[in-house]
Amino acid sequence: MPSRTSSSAAPRARLARQRPAPVNGSGAVKNGEPPPKAQTLTRQAYGKIEELIVTLQLAPGVAISEAELSQRLGIGRTPVREALQRLSREHLVSILPQRGNLVSEIDIRKQLRLLETRREVERLIARCAARRASAEELDHFERLAKEFAAAARSGDETAFMRADKEFNDLSLRAARNEFAAGAMGLMHGLSRRFWFLHYKQAADLPAMAKLHSRLAQAIAQRDEAGAAQALDALLDNIEAFTKATVSLDI
Repeated sequence: MPSRTSSSAAPRARLARQRPAPVNGSGAVKNGEPPPKAQTLTRQAYGKIEELIVTLQLAPGVAISEAELSQRLGIGRTPVREALQRLSREHLVSILPQRGNLVSEIDIRKQLRLLETRREVERLIARCAARRASAEELDHFERLAKEFAAAARSGDETAFMRADKEFNDLSLRAARNEFAAGAMGLMHGLSRRFWFLHYKQAADLPAMAKLHSRLAQAIAQRDEAGAAQALDALLDNIEAFTKATVSLDI
């Protein structure tokens, strides 16, 4: 017959297993993983601030505070702070001790070095996306190809920028290569901001949108070689555009 001690220990063990993980005062689980709601708010804050920076509504060199952004976005300061930390890793924000947060300046030399890296990494992503995308993702690429073509016809810069962001995010997911995605995620925002700053003076929006459309279409057709070729044509265009800005006032 089991002892009294052993019979009472089993229920206590079951209760311990059933208890929820302890949380701290902010609602975050103590193992460091924030709750889903906090993650969602951080993603929302990141997306909104990133768009403000990329579209130059927050200009290069301007000081930004957590409190002001929190009020402007209607999102708490903690998600805003976490979003700024991510944007700092992506070189869109500089967090300076005792000086606050600054939107990073634009540097043509850094932009050209970025393109060297981007060409190699993004070619891999395009090929992997063509090979590994799900049927649903292929349909999404097909839809984006049409959106890029429409932007080429209309010259709608906002539609193009949003389709470009959606395409970049979809490509990273469809490639299913977390290492390439991590590297590429650091470069997209800088590239989009540079293009937005100079495209009216040095870029051809319809041509750029058509090149994006061809790339999205090649991926949608699972054409790995075609996707790599379309990516090279796109990067050739972007590199020529970047070099053409050297004489412009940055």
